[in-house]
Amino acid sequence: MKRKLFCEYSPLTYRIAVKKNIIARHIKDFFEFKKFATKKTDERLPIVIYQHKSLIRRVLGNVDMTLQENKAVNLSIAAPKVNGVLIRPGEVFSFWKLVGKITPLKGYKEGLTISNAKVASGTGGGMCQFTNLIHWMVLHSPLEIIEHHHHDGFDLFPDYNRQIPFGTGTSIMYNYLDYRVKNNTNNTYQLVTYVTDTYLCGELRATQELDVKYHVSADNECFVRENGVVYRTGFVYLKCFDKRTGNLLKQECIRQNHAKVMYDTDGLDIIDKN
Repeated sequence: MKRKLFCEYSPLTYRIAVKKNIIARHIKDFFEFKKFATKKTDERLPIVIYQHKSLIRRVLGNVDMTLQENKAVNLSIAAPKVNGVLIRPGEVFSFWKLVGKITPLKGYKEGLTISNAKVASGTGGGMCQFTNLIHWMVLHSPLEIIEHHHHDGFDLFPDYNRQIPFGTGTSIMYNYLDYRVKNNTNNTYQLVTYVTDTYLCGELRATQELDVKYHVSADNECFVRENGVVYRTGFVYLKCFDKRTGNLLKQECIRQNHAKVMYDTDGLDIIDKN
């Protein structure tokens, strides 16, 4: 029998473990002397590198739609905290450094969260959708992703008008599971984030046009049955092209998926590998 982790013994030990990790992150940041992106401006940088929007209220199996409504509130509170931030050369963008701790006192509500590969609810639920949006835009730029966590190993919801490849999501937890990006270029970038009644919207802007363009796509994606269990498998590739010639400059596999399907698999085209 697998030995329990300290955080798994009780709600109290879980809270202790979380607090320990939060303190450890603060100490680590203090001694690493990172230059975090904090300056914001209402003036938009001239070049739009990439823009994207994601539906706020999504059909996710039998998830209580109240959690989706609350998520809309949470995103409307968090989006302005990132909106307009400049990521100047040498600076690090940290999601939690800008958004801060999620608490009811700040207006955050109980929204959809994912915990231990299960759908749950928690204060501020919906922040993963926010970092998903940022991550997708960053993938279309030369910004370096220096911290990125996944909801590893599980496909929790059936596709519903999927816009981006499976496996390009993020997992965050204040503040020790962060999403961080470093600007190692000579170009200044800016994140523009806001919500409408329907969508969470974002733009990645810059001071200078890029000579290259990026494309992210899934390859060899399929559902397979292994020892009676259905998995979603496949690869996600990031390709970089020369804008002038159209030539492929670089291709990188950024994700190999092997995720256990957690929903009803009836109707899926499944390859039996037994």
